[in-house]
Amino acid sequence: MTIAASTDTQSPASHVADTHDLIRVQGARENNLKDVSIEIPKRRLTVFTGVSGSGKSSLVFATIAAESQRMINETYSAFVQGFMPSLARPDVDVLEGLTTAIIVDQERMGSNPRSTVGTATDANAMLRILFSRLGHPHIGSPNAYSFNVPTVKASGAITVERGEGKTKTEKASFNRLGGMCSRCEGMGSVNDFDLTALYDDTKSLSEGALTIPGYTMDGWYGRIFSGSGFFNMDKPIAKFTKKELHDLLYREPTKIKVEGINLTYEGVIPKIQKSMLSKDVDALQPHIRAFVERAITFTTCPECEGTRLSPEARSSKIKGKSIADVCTMQISDLAEWIRDLDEPSVAPLLKGLQHLLDSFAEIGLGYLSLDRPAGTLSGGEAQRTKMIRHLGSSLTDITYVFDEPTIGLHPHDIERMNQLLLQLRDKGNTVLVVEHKPETIAIADHVVDLGPGAGTGGGTVCYEGQLEGLRGSDTITGRHLDDRAAIKENVRSASGNLEIRGASTNNLKNVDVDIPLGVLCVLTGVAGSGKSSLIHGSVAKRDGVLVIDQGAIRGSRRSNPATYTGLLEPIRKAFAKANGVKPALFSSNSEGACPTCNGAGVIYTDLGVMATVESTCEECDGKRFQVSVLEYKLGNRNIAEVLAMSVDEAEGFFSEGEARTPAAHKILDRLADVGLGYLTLGQPLTTLSGGERQRLKLATQMSEKGDIYILDEPTTGLHLADVQNLLGMLDRLVASGKSVIVIEHHQAVMAHADWIIDLGPGAGHDGGKIVFAGTPAELVAEKSTLTGKHLAAYVAK
Repeated sequence: MTIAASTDTQSPASHVADTHDLIRVQGARENNLKDVSIEIPKRRLTVFTGVSGSGKSSLVFATIAAESQRMINETYSAFVQGFMPSLARPDVDVLEGLTTAIIVDQERMGSNPRSTVGTATDANAMLRILFSRLGHPHIGSPNAYSFNVPTVKASGAITVERGEGKTKTEKASFNRLGGMCSRCEGMGSVNDFDLTALYDDTKSLSEGALTIPGYTMDGWYGRIFSGSGFFNMDKPIAKFTKKELHDLLYREPTKIKVEGINLTYEGVIPKIQKSMLSKDVDALQPHIRAFVERAITFTTCPECEGTRLSPEARSSKIKGKSIADVCTMQISDLAEWIRDLDEPSVAPLLKGLQHLLDSFAEIGLGYLSLDRPAGTLSGGEAQRTKMIRHLGSSLTDITYVFDEPTIGLHPHDIERMNQLLLQLRDKGNTVLVVEHKPETIAIADHVVDLGPGAGTGGGTVCYEGQLEGLRGSDTITGRHLDDRAAIKENVRSASGNLEIRGASTNNLKNVDVDIPLGVLCVLTGVAGSGKSSLIHGSVAKRDGVLVIDQGAIRGSRRSNPATYTGLLEPIRKAFAKANGVKPALFSSNSEGACPTCNGAGVIYTDLGVMATVESTCEECDGKRFQVSVLEYKLGNRNIAEVLAMSVDEAEGFFSEGEARTPAAHKILDRLADVGLGYLTLGQPLTTLSGGERQRLKLATQMSEKGDIYILDEPTTGLHLADVQNLLGMLDRLVASGKSVIVIEHHQAVMAHADWIIDLGPGAGHDGGKIVFAGTPAELVAEKSTLTGKHLAAYVAK
């Protein structure tokens, strides 16, 4: 019997499956988007441009990527969904053609002090297996090499069943070898408390002797201390007996009863260790971080010498190196060491580890070491570390979403990042990139420009199409795409010098350099060349120095620009003074809050595994305050109307007339100065873009007293048009008598500098030297360094 084969006459190119080549978005209204409808080509590289706050992240992350992730989560059973975060459907009419989205954002990697580059990328896990197989002497399983696993020993009686109904009691012991150093518990450092920073011993507890943030005697701490009965609350601490002082500082958790409530009392020092020292110091709130740095001294653990590992783990070696030794090696060197290992018994493991380490070098992170704490990586480094696991992936038809992948990259490194983005696209993936740098916009297959302005002035698609069309369009991005800064002809003269001698932090090689004062000095060099090591190791801790770094600002949905900058304080006092009432009434987190929604303005309804529903509070109509509070006016406006104002509008409102408030006007002036005039005072911080958060932080910290300002990549998240505003602000700082030191890769900032210090020539142990110090004009003329060549090409275009 013969079966005739059926032949499809359609050519492969016209197959119906190939018609699904677009991601269609219709009626997107998330955050500030205004009914946006666009079509994005699949398997292409699409770059989203526009000023900061124009709606790029709202479209790409909060709409396209969020809906893709929500739909994937819905494929799981209701039971599994119960353990996953509930995601609400974005405010959009139609979304078609979505594929699985993988988000590679700028969020810092976990601030857990136990997390390192090695643990975050699985490199440590693979090395532990390698040492458990090849290490000599053999000490045990991979857990024996893990600084997060303690050694456990136990002994006692066990019951052994022998035959039917017969049991016998035997003595048994249990021993599990872990790799954790017992002295520092795998942290690599031990801490010592300066007791004078914890309390003023001339005062009693009732008089507020404790100087620890949050330990006030008005709240629960006061009631617990007085109810414990361990010491006299009215006796100065200097007169405490040894037992009383021990109970205050070191007492183990003890059950007590205070005012009929069962509570646990614990000494101040173990409580600080649990609440403050269990987190990475850099991730703490500024006032707590300042306290920790003042009160606690961190020193390298004398037993493990900072390796975090037990003596057994350090004694087991392969070719003369322990796991601690290989984790301290620069990754590019470690890759060479692994390449030289020829062990057929672990060949698949070596191949996987080799690929992982080569990926670090390929992505420009070969200068890191595996023992580098994950919390110390910059936003750009963290983003590229997350990229590593995707480079060798066999998956295709994925939508990769990147948030400014060129952050923290020298122009030389941007070329390499562009190649990686194109490599992902060429494997058949859709690559969506939110970006401001012209070098990355230039490689796009498709460009979507949002705007025209920011906040309420943005949210519309101004241009969509090819790059050449963007150049010819009359959009802000189109007009500034080919902007080039001219080298400053007349540079300012230094008023003095900040001397650095013998700097050797991290990869620095005994660096001697004079940083000029009273001018704009820019530090440049490829990523990993030693710029941050020079500044944070030799300058940042000096008196009169104010550091404004890239650390993320933290805040809940209740936080807004008014609360974060301290602006709400003078506004509340002005309202209180004008109406003869308490300032607490004008805070949505205090007495004035709407009782129905507790000042949130919305009611959250938890629907179990389904998305939590958020609805406007009917009692206050989303205004967050009690009706009676809204009757109090200042300059004919109530507090809700003031918080709904933009910064520009509020600046005029508080500058004259009945509402004149100099303290509030000063803060608003700084917000407008950094280009945030369009933000509303009450807008939740959770809705701000990365660039907006960076500038909000900049505006807040500019108010602090200091003679020398250090700014770490202030152009992060800034549109081409906003860079000129930033340069104007830096000039005003210098004109006011301040010294400004900027760590920066943006060529426009380099060209505007009075003095440039270039580090290099490479990254890691190939860097750490001063390769140039002089004016921008001299750097361009010499073209002797990578920075000089790229700056010369930039100003010549």
